[in-house]
This record gives sequence, structure tokens and C-alpha cells, in this order.
Amino acid sequence: MHFGWRIDGRVAVVTLERPARKNPLTLESYRELTDTFVALRDAPDVRAVVLTGAGQNFSSGGDVHDIIGPLVRMKRAGDDAGLLAFTQMTGDLVKAMRACPQPIVAAVDGVCAGAGAILAMASDLRLGTARARVAFLFVRVGLSGADMGACAILPRIIGHGRASELLFTGRAMDGDEAERWGFFNRLCVPEALHGEALALARSLADGPTAAHAVTKRCLHDEWDMPLDAAIDHEARAQAACMRGEDFERAYHAFVEKRAPIFEGN
Repeated sequence: MHFGWRIDGRVAVVTLERPARKNPLTLESYRELTDTFVALRDAPDVRAVVLTGAGQNFSSGGDVHDIIGPLVRMKRAGDDAGLLAFTQMTGDLVKAMRACPQPIVAAVDGVCAGAGAILAMASDLRLGTARARVAFLFVRVGLSGADMGACAILPRIIGHGRASELLFTGRAMDGDEAERWGFFNRLCVPEALHGEALALARSLADGPTAAHAVTKRCLHDEWDMPLDAAIDHEARAQAACMRGEDFERAYHAFVEKRAPIFEGN
């Protein structure tokens, strides 16, 4: 595998691991990450995911030699089908992240650029550090900001005007600005980042994970629904959760004045 994978209790930890080059993505790592997030749909023992980078950086994005160079050669050869196949393949990773039922917590330190920024964006929650630098760099290499769903997802996180600024200019946000704009849920000191991300993921894993999966799916599905349709959609989703065992467990725990123990069903 082209990234680290370990299980900590009911949390999977995915670590981008090429620290000497700030953890860039390769063609192989794109495919393997996509396959991993697809496989998590059928992994009930994994109840939350932490996505992070080795060393003091998250990810510098697509590897210049492994990805950018071959794309330029495709362009010169007039291989339009190859270019489209690549952009669809990278988009499949975001689709897989959004479709996997487990909440994904990104732990972001240092460089978080290009496709690396996309991976953080596609996560459900993001913890960062003050020294993090988040940049959607596509315009810097003559490409649009319309990459891997950025024009759809980023405005929903930080607002249309702020997303437009980042995607048009390619400039970096530092950690303080990223938190202020709502990209980071909160900042951590660097030495505590991974521990806090893991603690957050564990708290989610200990919760009603079937209900978490419904929340994640509804957040995704309701982006383009009219309000009345969204309310009806949530009514059906919540009624389904009420038919689950965790709902009854929580009630009995409340009556007995103890903390509920959720089993994810």
C-alpha cells in the first residue's frame, strides 16, 4: 500500500506516508485510497476514520513527477481520453470518501495543498494547527479551481465568496484564517494534533454509528433538495433510526441514569 493503515480500537488511521516530499499523492495512492474508502462501506468494525500525513505535513498534492509530467505528455500527444480518465479517477476518490458511512476526521499540519487540500475538504471534520497552510493550487499550474468537487463542496464549508477567492487566486490560508473561515473545526498545538483527532474519532466511534451514517448521507443528499423535500427526507431517515436498537438503548440508559452504550444498530 502507498499509505499507512492501522486500526486503533474501532478507528481506522490512514496516514499519507512520503514525508521527505511532504506526502504527495501518486496514481497508485489515488486508486488505493479510493478502494479503501469503498471497502469501508462493508467494514462494520470500523466506526470512524482519521486521515493524516506523516511528519509535519498533511499532503503537498499530486506528485509532480508521477502525475503532472505524464499529464503534460498526454496533452502533447492529444490524449484527451487519458486526461479525462485521470480527472474522473481523482474525482472517484472524493465520491468514495463521501459515500463511506464512517465519519472521517482530517488531522492537518503543515502543507495541505492541491489534491491534499481536496482530501481535507472531502473529510467530515477537520482539525488543524496554526502552522498549517491550506491552498487550492490548481490555478497556479494553469488549471481551474473546478477539481474533484471543489466548486461544489468548498463553498458549502466556507461560503461562496471565500471559496471563490481561494480557487481564483490559489493563495494559502494559514491555520488561524482556516479556523476563522470555518474550514478547520478547531486548532490544536502540533504535538497534540494526532491525539486530539484520534480522541474525536473515538468519541464518534463510541456513538450511534448507524445514526452517524444517516447524518452523513443526509448532509450529502440534501445539498440540492428543496427545503420541504429535505424535511420529508429527514422524517423518513429519522423514523428508520427510531426502528434501531440504539434508540431504545439510549432511552433505557437515560431512565437508569447511566451513559448509553451504543452498538451501531
